[in-house]
Amino acid sequence: MISKQISGRSFGGCIRYLLQRELACIMDADGVRAHDMALIIRDFNNQRKMNPNLGKAVGHLILSWSKEDLDKLTPAKLTEHAREYMQKMKIADTQYIVVLHADREHPHIHIVYNRVNNFGKTISDSNNYKHNVQVCKEMTLKHGYHFGEGKKGVNRERLKGKEQIRYFIYDAINAAKKNANSWGRLEAILAQKGMGIEFKYKSGSKEIQGVSFCMGEYKLKGSAIDRSCSYKNLNDFLQSNTLANQIRAVMETRAQETPIANGLTENISVLHQTSEWSDLLEDMGYAFGGDNDEDDARKRRRRGVGR
Repeated sequence: MISKQISGRSFGGCIRYLLQRELACIMDADGVRAHDMALIIRDFNNQRKMNPNLGKAVGHLILSWSKEDLDKLTPAKLTEHAREYMQKMKIADTQYIVVLHADREHPHIHIVYNRVNNFGKTISDSNNYKHNVQVCKEMTLKHGYHFGEGKKGVNRERLKGKEQIRYFIYDAINAAKKNANSWGRLEAILAQKGMGIEFKYKSGSKEIQGVSFCMGEYKLKGSAIDRSCSYKNLNDFLQSNTLANQIRAVMETRAQETPIANGLTENISVLHQTSEWSDLLEDMGYAFGGDNDEDDARKRRRRGVGR
């Protein structure tokens, strides 16, 4: 189970889009006259007038399940899940409708709710990303549903607008980082595809705290694209690429001097199985010293230092 969250300005546009689709039906509603589309729109708009300063009063949620779960899901189950999801996301005391769309192979429902609640207060939609991921995971485990393949299983051809750009950038970063061992190199590769990189610095310092990726009119935080695209995770990956390249260079040099190193340059992962691993890193300036002088002395004796 996954969820997509959208905030909009027009109840009329959103409701018409959902209800005028083929094979669309309202499964649940509260606070609106669900038997008539025009009345639904009017009821939503009447309540939003209680908080006229809130521009994006339309809350729109899309809950989707894998096609492997189709035989487990009934209209009653989907309605139950919609209510459970809203309760966990603290969407309460407000108007909503739940609409089922049956025009795709994977089951999914739409929830439209009023971000102006029944008391004229705003239902916040900020900082919901992590909470949303957590709730979806909890519900998937609780009800025994199928875990999807993440972004690999998303049909790119059906994406539009910002979502299309987000996946395009994600795919470009994944392809580029395999051949990059520095931020400069990654930036150069992405620039060839029309993308730029912007860093966020800690106030009053040169310490980097985050990264965003730009393409056309869109600017997306790395962590909003995917967890693997956050500054920390990308920086760790680039550093590991740098280390691997340095190890290859040293091993290629050693291969000319010692037969034992010959053949290891193609598979760096086997290095940790050899006694040369820690010595090699020390030669390159990566000090993994022991916790005390005795450990250091033992290490020096192993390398023949001071004999």
